[in-house]
Amino acid sequence: MKILIFGASGSGTTTLAKEIEKHANFIHLDLDDYYWKKTEPPFQKKVPRNERNKKLKLDFKKYENVVVSGSLVSWGKEWLTSFDLAVFIRLNNKERMDRLYKREKERYGEKILKDKEIQQNSKAFLNWANQYENPNFEGRSLRIHNNWIKLLQCKVLRIEREITLNEKIEKVIFEIKHKLN
Repeated sequence: MKILIFGASGSGTTTLAKEIEKHANFIHLDLDDYYWKKTEPPFQKKVPRNERNKKLKLDFKKYENVVVSGSLVSWGKEWLTSFDLAVFIRLNNKERMDRLYKREKERYGEKILKDKEIQQNSKAFLNWANQYENPNFEGRSLRIHNNWIKLLQCKVLRIEREITLNEKIEKVIFEIKHKLN
C-alpha cells in the first residue's frame, strides 16, 4: 500500500508519517530528503526535478508499504495515480507558524542569531510558509493543494480540524485496515 501525507509546512505531515511507519509496518520516505541536497546548513540547494523523481521512484518501488510525507504538487503528473490513500492535513495558521518559528530556532540554534545568511533564509522561508492560506499566492498554497486533490486518483482523507496525534494515527490506521480488507 502506498500512502501520501501532505499539507502546509509545519502541519505535522512528517510527524504523522513517522508514527505510521512505527505503528503499521510501513517505510517512511520524507520528500525533503529527495528535494534538498545534503548541505550544512540544510535546505540550501535543491535537487533537479528529474533527479529527485528518479531517486524517489527507486525507493518507492522497493517497498510494498510506503508512507511518503510532503507535497508532490510540482513533481509531475505520474504521482497523481501512484497512491492508494492520500492524507491532507490542515492546521490553524497561527499554530502552524508557531511550530515553524520554534523549529527554525531549534534547527539553527545560535546561528540564527549571528549568521546573516541563515537569518535571511529563515525569514524568507517563514514569509513563504505564512502565505499558504493566501488565495493569490502562486507558491505551494491551500488553493493549489485543493486543486491538486481533485486530480488525485485515490481516496483522500482530509484532517482539517484540531485533533491529537493519536487521533490522526487512528484515522489513518483505520483507512489502512479498511483498504487491505
